Amino acid sequence: MNIYKLRDLIIERITAKRNDVSHKFNREKEELRVERTDNGQGITIALSKALNKAKNDDKIIDELVYYIDESLTRMGEEKIDAETAAIYPVVRATSFPDKTKGGEPFIITPHTNETNIYYAVDFDKSYRLIDEALLDSLGMSEEDMKVLAENNLKNLPVEIKKQTDQDNDFYFINHNDGYDSSRILNTDFLHEMLEKTEGEMLVGLPHQDVLIIADCKNNVGYDVMAQMMMQYFAEGLTPITSLSFSYDGAKLQPVFILGKQRNYNNKNK
Repeated sequence: MNIYKLRDLIIERITAKRNDVSHKFNREKEELRVERTDNGQGITIALSKALNKAKNDDKIIDELVYYIDESLTRMGEEKIDAETAAIYPVVRATSFPDKTKGGEPFIITPHTNETNIYYAVDFDKSYRLIDEALLDSLGMSEEDMKVLAENNLKNLPVEIKKQTDQDNDFYFINHNDGYDSSRILNTDFLHEMLEKTEGEMLVGLPHQDVLIIADCKNNVGYDVMAQMMMQYFAEGLTPITSLSFSYDGAKLQPVFILGKQRNYNNKNK
């Protein structure tokens, strides 16, 4: 399969599900834009990343079409009830747009040099990022909205899968609920993981749907973490950063793992 075949399959399936969409393809960026015809709202799919993920997951096209359909449906719903709205923080790369397509600024909190925190109204199967106009319609202050989002995040379950490689422990959080990477903002959870570590604790959020925590006890651990971060970053539909962060209980510091691996290679020559 190539980019153009993937594009055609997505267009074929989404237009078979609904007749209120238009689409356009950016050949240079290899992106497919699908919009509602009634209000012009839509989403942009990075086909090159989707194609890379499709090599390891043959269900990716079904997932993409489902995601597009649900997102477009929600974009047609104008009213959001503040009393029932579920709001969560989401982490995005600093390169992520800071405004909507219509020019409305998103509500953003700085996080690290690589990441920012946005806020989303959850619709169970999709969500909408909160901009200033939406916040005003909710009748909430920015501070109250952020406190609500933080509390909602803390109530999300955290299920962990563990792998060990040459004495280094790796923990994966992957609920596929849209907020896996957001769990990096749960400081209680980070402190709990820090107490378990025997080496240096690294935290990685390569894309929206996974959070990786590593207990690096030797240089091999750094090398494995670097390889996983690059792989997950390349495969993610919403990539965030390929850098890992060291966590000491106070703050997150970016780690350039290649330097550590170079020392390991030199030491063993």
